[in-house]
Amino acid sequence: MIKWMATPFLCSSFLFLLACGSSETNSGTPKQDAAQTSAQNNIAQSYRVETIAQFNEPWAISSLPDQHLLITERKGQLKLFDPKTKSIVNVSAVPAVSYGGQGGLGDVILHPDFQNNHWLYLSYASKGQDGYGAEISRAKLDLSNPAQPKLTDLKTIWQQVPKVSGQGHYGHRMMFGPDGKLWVSSGERQKFDPAQDMQSNLGKVLRLNDDATPVKDNPFIQQGGVTAQIWSLGHRNPLGMAFDPQGQLWVVEMGPKGGDELNRIVKGENYGYPIVSNGDHYSGLPIPDHHTHPEFKAPEIDWTPVISPSSLMIYTGNQFPLWQQKALIGGLSSEAIIVVDLNAKPVREVQRLDMKQRIRGLHQAQDGSIWVIEDGPKAKLLKLSAK
Repeated sequence: MIKWMATPFLCSSFLFLLACGSSETNSGTPKQDAAQTSAQNNIAQSYRVETIAQFNEPWAISSLPDQHLLITERKGQLKLFDPKTKSIVNVSAVPAVSYGGQGGLGDVILHPDFQNNHWLYLSYASKGQDGYGAEISRAKLDLSNPAQPKLTDLKTIWQQVPKVSGQGHYGHRMMFGPDGKLWVSSGERQKFDPAQDMQSNLGKVLRLNDDATPVKDNPFIQQGGVTAQIWSLGHRNPLGMAFDPQGQLWVVEMGPKGGDELNRIVKGENYGYPIVSNGDHYSGLPIPDHHTHPEFKAPEIDWTPVISPSSLMIYTGNQFPLWQQKALIGGLSSEAIIVVDLNAKPVREVQRLDMKQRIRGLHQAQDGSIWVIEDGPKAKLLKLSAK
């Protein structure tokens, strides 16, 4: 375990602006050729793609026990979708969000005991006195009138600290782990330094109870405050989280100009950003590679040219046997779904699905098919099934 306090990182305001575009796509000339790229593909799982519906800037997808889908749209709409009838209705009483840049309504997940307590969780960008930051609210989903679903007992339970200027790198993916705890990925908000600042929960992976209080065996619990929330640090813009069948947490995050990462998350470890990265600044200034600072945990695989990862799932169904226990990563600029073998040594990409559109989210259905949402306006909801 590495305990790391804030480290100065100098960056002029000019260079900062160059690094802070709102498109959530990283690109550029490779710093070095990535050995772990699609050139080494060695599986060819077949699949078919069906267009099911269309949404406006969808961001996340989750499924209810009855197979209905909940889909968030960045401008602040939570949609309830019936795959059988193709009907789409708005869920009312959603919290107000700050839409702009990369901000808006983000993730949606269900409490592990949803069938009894009806709790769901929403992450979203919010504006405060000092700027913007992600927040999480918990609410009950009231389906007593299926034609008019609504949220009740809405309460904000978590927020990024501090709120800062700009509307990028919120992260704010959520999931409940096999331990029953709420895991949150928190981006460094394009501010670099907070990823190493232990008095901030920016640029971190967090482990919380279901009411967003810190878990008592977190690595920095004795330090109190937001530090007690931290499980790992030194992250940039972590946009996907998933647990494998062995209970290991994986996180995929955007690098700067090059160096997108898939990380195996270890309790208390520091993943190095912005001190190290396998990419460079958008200005062209180099960042030392991970191998130059072995005290930081390096990614299991990184990509240059980039894939611009948006989401992550680990497949456990039966429709696609060649993907079982493999990671599937949604790609924005790559317009692809990237399949990664987590059990290979080293971890490596083994298949790339050319989707010809920016992919925002992935979700496994109960029958083993995969729901896919594209990015942007007029984005399609797709279904991947066995061919």
